[in-house]
Amino acid sequence: MAIYTFTPDDIEPLLEGLAILGTGGGGSPEWGKAIMHNEFAHNRYPQIIPLDEISDTAMVVSGGIMGSVKKLEEFGTEAIMAHWEERFELGEVTKVMEGILGKTIHHMVPFEMGGLNTPVVLSLGARMGFPIIDGDALGRSAPETQMTSFIGHGVSLTPMPLIDYYGNVVIVQDAINATYPDQLGRWVVTNGGGLGANNHYPMTGRQAKQAVVPGTISTALRLGREVLAARASRRDPVSAAALQLRGKKLFAGEITHLKEEESLGFYFTTATLAGIGPYEGQSAQLTIKNETMLLEIGRRARAIFPDLVLLLEPGTARGIMSVELRMGWRVELVGVPCHPRLRTSARSELGKEAFSPTRYGRPDLSYQPIEELE
Repeated sequence: MAIYTFTPDDIEPLLEGLAILGTGGGGSPEWGKAIMHNEFAHNRYPQIIPLDEISDTAMVVSGGIMGSVKKLEEFGTEAIMAHWEERFELGEVTKVMEGILGKTIHHMVPFEMGGLNTPVVLSLGARMGFPIIDGDALGRSAPETQMTSFIGHGVSLTPMPLIDYYGNVVIVQDAINATYPDQLGRWVVTNGGGLGANNHYPMTGRQAKQAVVPGTISTALRLGREVLAARASRRDPVSAAALQLRGKKLFAGEITHLKEEESLGFYFTTATLAGIGPYEGQSAQLTIKNETMLLEIGRRARAIFPDLVLLLEPGTARGIMSVELRMGWRVELVGVPCHPRLRTSARSELGKEAFSPTRYGRPDLSYQPIEELE
């Protein structure tokens, strides 16, 4: 099997790529760097395996960290790394899932691409001794647990065990709608120290091969290498990132207005941008719920979740976190079509509820592919 073992040299490009694909969320790459350095410091070497090389009978789950960005910052990386050496919530909740299923888990697949949430899953694999699947549920980050390719391909979100920072365990055995497990999970974590972990979407290897968005971790690594090479050779890194992902520059502007609110574990932002360069005289608005959900240019929808709007720093193509955005900042926006498997899920009956623009305050909209909005 073509298992890839990460080395310390991979940390910088991997985190550059993950931050870009995070579409404003997925956790700070500084946390991801701390996680990866901690793994190597303890002689643990994360591995990934191509999706098509796992066994059809393998037991696969997804999962990750849940909690407030601000709460993480309050603890700090050193304190959390030390805590995880004593009690690693994601590992504990994965063992709870094994007990529920009555089966050994052979692989985990990340819920999303992001600077924290992908490395923490790589850490889990290194700690539990199995390779992580090279893929995820989105090819980007998303704010809610039901927003995945999995649900549109017959994979159930439940059972979903959760564990909070204090060690309380709650199991969502079943749910009558797609959004309830995430809503309950947010409540559990918010009332359990502000941090926790969950485990969900149990599936066979055969199901995973139909539902997982493939190759996304290796894509992040290649993307990061390309962006770093573009910086070193004084090429435009934003153009390099767009080309690598088969995306398109949509807008470049300066933030002239920000409306921000943190609620129930989400960071809501509406950012208004005045165009610069070739976009001078135009205006754009970003709707963000941890991650970019909607881009409107001249009051017309130009990209709708789950298609990607990359928040990039001009001149470097650094992936900007939504919590960093400030008045006067300049941002370049690149649009990328999401993977066909994710689109299939978003258009399914369950997906229409799970991905609904109502989830980010825009019930007047419905998903349309980015290329149809040109």
